[in-house]
Amino acid sequence: MRHNVAHRKLGRVTEHRLALLRNQAIALLRHERIETTLPKAKELRPFVERLITIAKRGVASGDPNGKALHARRLVAAELADKAVVGKLFETLAPRFADRPGGYTRILRVGFRRGDSAEVAHVELVGSEYNPRAAEEKAAQKEAARPKTKGVGDRIKAAAQRMRGGRKDEGGSKAQAGGQTHGATRKTTTPRKAGGS
Repeated sequence: MRHNVAHRKLGRVTEHRLALLRNQAIALLRHERIETTLPKAKELRPFVERLITIAKRGVASGDPNGKALHARRLVAAELADKAVVGKLFETLAPRFADRPGGYTRILRVGFRRGDSAEVAHVELVGSEYNPRAAEEKAAQKEAARPKTKGVGDRIKAAAQRMRGGRKDEGGSKAQAGGQTHGATRKTTTPRKAGGS
């Protein structure tokens, strides 16, 4: 019987299980949304929420040398990525300052094709997934981009580049002694008379 046994073992030894949870916590805090199996998601939730609570306490204290530093060291002991720890204290903890808990959400997605394992999305509350975000971003980028030239303009520009010359103010090629306007003339030494 498993009376009062708190956590799932996830088929791993303790060290491997802790490494898995730390890696998934780093990924979740960096991307704010990950996909994993449902048992791993259920184990990840309290692990991440505890880290966010520690960060909130550190930010709320406001003392950079006291509780804030201690909280940052406690979180850094669990998360090896300094950039993620910085994001947690600078961005995520202030976002959840007024929230008394429940910083993550687990959404069941379905079953994986390979082994029929139940799959879930774990996301931070407040960073809801928008399935059309990539399309909207591409549309904004397309609208912001300047209009392209027509086919005729592109052909003219390519021909101009192939000729290697510049246009003068009048728009026509200025030829002066076989050279383009503004080009420098090479000086050559005269050949010696006689011989070959």
